[in-house]
This record gives sequence, C-alpha cells and structure tokens, in this order.
Amino acid sequence: MGLKLAIGGKGGVGKTTVSAIWSTLFSMDGYDVLAIDADPDANLAAAFGVPQDQMPVALVEMKDLIKQRTGSSDSPGAYFKLNPHVSDLPDKYAIKVNGLKVLTLGALKVAGKGCACPESAFLKALLCFTILQRKEVIIVDLDAGVECMGRATVAGIDAFVVVVEPGARSIDTAMNIIKMAHELDIKYVAVIANKITEPAQVETIKTALGQYPVIGILNYESRLQQADLQRKNVFDASEKTVDELKTAKKALLTMINGKT
Repeated sequence: MGLKLAIGGKGGVGKTTVSAIWSTLFSMDGYDVLAIDADPDANLAAAFGVPQDQMPVALVEMKDLIKQRTGSSDSPGAYFKLNPHVSDLPDKYAIKVNGLKVLTLGALKVAGKGCACPESAFLKALLCFTILQRKEVIIVDLDAGVECMGRATVAGIDAFVVVVEPGARSIDTAMNIIKMAHELDIKYVAVIANKITEPAQVETIKTALGQYPVIGILNYESRLQQADLQRKNVFDASEKTVDELKTAKKALLTMINGKT
C-alpha cells in the first residue's frame, strides 16, 4: 500500500505524537513505513524514543550537501537548481527505528526566506520525490501550514489530517490550514481533536470546522507529556491513546477507500 498522509496543526497540539503512533500502527500491520519530519522544530525521532545523542541531523542543516545538489554558492543572486537530484537521499539518511524508517528534513526557520532559496528548493524537491515516487506508507509531520509542500507534492497526498486542541488559537490555525488544503485541491481533509477533557470541547471544534470530519477524539493524557519529558517512545506511554488512534486510523482509511 502506497498511502501518503500529511499531518498538520498549530505547534504543540500533538501532531508529532499522532505521526509517531500512526507510523508504528501501520508498521505493525506489516507495511513499510517512512515517517518524515518536516517541522522546523524537528523532534519526530524523539517521539519514537531516540536518545538525544543519537538524534539525526536535519537535512536542511546540511549546507554542504545542499550546495552540492543545488549548485548554489554564497554569492548574492547566484543561480541554483530548482530540481536537484535527491532520489538517493531518503535511503541514505533515514534512520531505522522500531521496524520503520524516520527521515528528518527540518524546515526553514529564517523569516522572509520564502521559496526563493537553495534550501527551500532542496526540501521541496526531496519531499516531492518521496511523496510521488516511493511506495511505502509515508506520514509527514508538517509545520503549521502546507506551503512547504508545493502543488506537485500535494498531488500525491491521499489525505491531510489536521490535529486540533480545544483552544481558539489552535482552531484558528486549523481553519487556515484547511483553507490552504482546500485551495490546493487536497481531496480528503480530516480532523483529530486532541487533549480533550470534556465533550463540549469536541462540539466546539466540530462547529468551528464545519463540514470536515472529526475522525478521532483523543482525551488528555498526562502520561504522553511524561514520555516526552523522559524522551520515551510515545507509543508505549498510553494504551488508551493508541486505541483512540487505531479508531481514527480505521475511520481515515474508510474515508479514503472504504477499507479498514
């Protein structure tokens, strides 16, 4: 199965936890899984329990590699390749964790760099190749937004899942992400409500996000926070959250293709 999923949401809402647990569940189902960290605050590997001294370097930080592949230089206004060769990089730089692979891209942190820079061209080319050409189950943990993906990449995404916590800022960010996803013609957009402490919060989220289905409801679980503090695998932190995400996974697959 070549399923391609993007997970977005405001920072701190739990999208990395969702990405890590879903990646593990698909791997346990027997699929080859590539989990991609495309967040500027790259910590997806930590969610799988990778120790701090073994955390992979984000590819966006590999300046020599980016210069080599894009043909860029430090000269102002220098030309660079918009479609650099990247097909060998996922296998070369992904690390193996708990029966699956994790690739840490990172993302641009410098305000104003936009897409007119070698780093952005490199990341877009790598993400585009991985989404469109590779056949694994691919789960991308994104920053808040879809700009880093580009239209070519989005064409290969099967579904965009937005993680929302009960809060006005989180809901506003989710609405903006959903709007962008709609403008990019992503066919399936769904929502996971996280850190829920009372049913009324779910109703508020459903009302605000309108037609987009809430496929999962994750109750607040302090053990996930503790696992984060101790750099432990989030999959082992809360059986309840894993079960809730199993239900959400089933709902998402049913939405996409009617299969469980």
